[in-house]
Amino acid sequence: MADHAGEHEKHHETESVIEKITEKLHGHDSSSSSDSEDEKGIKSTADAVKAKIYRLFGPADIFLWRDKKISAGVLGIATAIWVLFELLEYHLLTLVAHILIFALAILFLWSNASTFIKKAPPKIPEVIVPEDIVLGVASALRIELNSALAILRDIACGRDLKKFLTVVAGLWVLSVVGSCCNFLTLFYICFVLLHTVPVLYEKYEDKVDAFAEKAEAEFKKQYAVFNVKVLSKIPKGPLGDKKLA
Repeated sequence: MADHAGEHEKHHETESVIEKITEKLHGHDSSSSSDSEDEKGIKSTADAVKAKIYRLFGPADIFLWRDKKISAGVLGIATAIWVLFELLEYHLLTLVAHILIFALAILFLWSNASTFIKKAPPKIPEVIVPEDIVLGVASALRIELNSALAILRDIACGRDLKKFLTVVAGLWVLSVVGSCCNFLTLFYICFVLLHTVPVLYEKYEDKVDAFAEKAEAEFKKQYAVFNVKVLSKIPKGPLGDKKLA
């Protein structure tokens, strides 16, 4: 009885999220207050999905090697993927097709041969992707994308020169790194660094923090000089002037 009530409540919640999405897309006669409630409902669903994903994978535990078997397994899988696609020059579509062919052949033969070998056929579970999870992920991606677009717009409008220079410098460094290696190799290097840098930081936290504080103080000092001599003399964009007015 309790399970039935839980399923009913979950189904009701899913329908509620769908109705909110539909009203947001079509809302011809909706008021501003109802739009605000819809936005809050979608955002809460997205936050819940991100929390579930965070609890499921536990990235901090993986990168800090709390569970050595899981961390080693994840790093091993990433290494195998890099070797397949980069060293052996395997293609993603070919790999997926071969894996599916192998898996389907094994299951098909096992199901048909179960009567002859007198063993139970394989129990293949029915996999259904919950609609509320999909909507939550889509909403989370939409929120992050809109936030990134808003930041890019502020930079393009000349509102924040410091942020503009930071982004340009980051993109330039990314272009230099991209000319040295492809995306897969860069992703694998970052993944390996995520498995090593946090552990080293945790081990030498005091020394790293002391060095970081000195570097930050020196950077702020140099930036203050650069700001007075260069940045303060550059005229701001029209939107930045309106914002100050």
